Amino acid sequence: MAERTHEPGAPPSSGPAFYARRGGRLADWWTLLHPPYTVWHLGYAAMGAALAPSRDWTAVLATLAAFLLAVGIAAHALDELNGRPLRTRIPRGVLIFLAVASIAGAVAIGIAGAVRVNPWIAAFVVAGAFIVVAYNLESFGGRFHDNAWFALAWGSFPLLTGYFATAESIGAAALAGAVFAFALSLAQRVLSTQVRDVRRRVTRVRGTIERADGTSEELTGERLMGPAEEALRILSLAVVALACASVMMRAW
Repeated sequence: MAERTHEPGAPPSSGPAFYARRGGRLADWWTLLHPPYTVWHLGYAAMGAALAPSRDWTAVLATLAAFLLAVGIAAHALDELNGRPLRTRIPRGVLIFLAVASIAGAVAIGIAGAVRVNPWIAAFVVAGAFIVVAYNLESFGGRFHDNAWFALAWGSFPLLTGYFATAESIGAAALAGAVFAFALSLAQRVLSTQVRDVRRRVTRVRGTIERADGTSEELTGERLMGPAEEALRILSLAVVALACASVMMRAW
C-alpha cells in the first residue's frame, strides 16, 4: 500500500500543472500563461487559416494575436481569479487588469477585421468575448463550463474563426476541421480533468494493482495521472507541429 499525502490545504508536491513553475515572478507568469495549452489552441486558429482557399496573411496574424490575448492571457487570468487553481502570487488587481485589457485588445482587433474584411467577423467577436468570460468564471451556474463547451470554445471556435477571417465564408473543409478540433479538444479535456483532480484535489492514494501474471504494483498519484499527462504533453507537441506544417504548406 502506497500513499501520496500532504497536509490539508497545502499544495501537492507535484504542483498544480506539469508546466507550472515556482521560484519568483517570472515563474508565476509562465504558469499563468499555460504555454503548452496556449500554443495548442492557437494551433487550431492557424489550421483554420491554412484550410482557407485564400492567403490573407494580415488576417492570419491578426487572428492569432486576438486569440493570444483572449485565450492565452484573458481566459487564464479569469481562471486564476476563479479560485486560484494554479496558486500564483499575481495580485488580484493585476489579474483583473490583464483580463479586461486583453479582452479589450482582442475585441479591438476583431472590430478592425469586421471593418476591413467582413462585418460578419463581429459575430465571432461577440461570441468569443462571451465564452471567455462565461466559461472561465463559470457564469450562469456553470452552464457553459463543461466538456462540450470546452471543445467548442477552445477547439472548433478558433479553427472556424481562423478560416472565416481569411475566406470570409465557412466551407466544407472548415466544418470538417471543426469536428477534428472538437474531438481532439474533448480528448484533451477528458485527460486533463483526471490530471487536475490528482494534482490539485487528491490528498491520499492507497491501493495495489494486481495483474494476471501474479505481479503487483503500488498505486500512487503519479501512477494515476502519469499516462494521461504524458499523452497531453505529446498531443500539445503534435498539434503545434501539424499547425506549423499546415501553414508552411499554404505559404510555399
